[in-house]
Amino acid sequence: MTRRIYRLTGPDARHFLQGLTTNDISGIDRGLVYTAMLTPQGKYIADFFLTAQGDAILLDVDDSIGPALVQRLTMYKLRSNVQITETDLKLARGTGPAPTGALPDPRHPDLGWRLYDDQGGDDGTDWDAIRVAHCIPETGIELTPDTYILEAGFERLHGVDFRKGCYVGQEVTARMKHKTELRKGLVRVTITGDAAPGAEITADGKAAGTLHTRSGGFAIAYLRLDRATGPMQAGAAQVTLADG
Repeated sequence: MTRRIYRLTGPDARHFLQGLTTNDISGIDRGLVYTAMLTPQGKYIADFFLTAQGDAILLDVDDSIGPALVQRLTMYKLRSNVQITETDLKLARGTGPAPTGALPDPRHPDLGWRLYDDQGGDDGTDWDAIRVAHCIPETGIELTPDTYILEAGFERLHGVDFRKGCYVGQEVTARMKHKTELRKGLVRVTITGDAAPGAEITADGKAAGTLHTRSGGFAIAYLRLDRATGPMQAGAAQVTLADG
């Protein structure tokens, strides 16, 4: 996983980000904040981490969407006194003892720590196994331009705050929050047999969703929940909702 680390500076940086992203960024002085930027229609543009670095803010985002995110932020900047620059920092992460300066991943305790330095690195953790075990979506895999973040579990992953002020896409997100229940979303499933990521999942011959990351006998799937009441098929595999 390649990440880009940007630095935001300027007296308006915090206010600027607070008005654009899904989470309350006041927590950046205490550690990492996981958040996202949405379209006005409430769909996903990017997910990323923020943390304070002195008077500046570090932004940690997947390499594949970094430039597009900066372009979108720049579009919204207008007259705000904010500068966005790419740094030479790299991401190190792991699940063992945390080195000095490392910060806990706010999405789930099993995701360990993240550290920004000039070396980077990974301790060899099977990240897909952890993601599948806890149904944690990944940029560009489960998280795409068609994603609504509540269907992707952002409330459970501490990536959205419903008490903060307005942000782009807030109205749609709030409406989804106050529905009785979501009709679609990412869930953990059991899987037996062969099926490639991206395979269509069907139930009684009807489209029910899409298979995503797999680890062993489990996977993350995006499902229409009213059709996920029994055994389903994906390629040559059988798929069922996992317990817990």
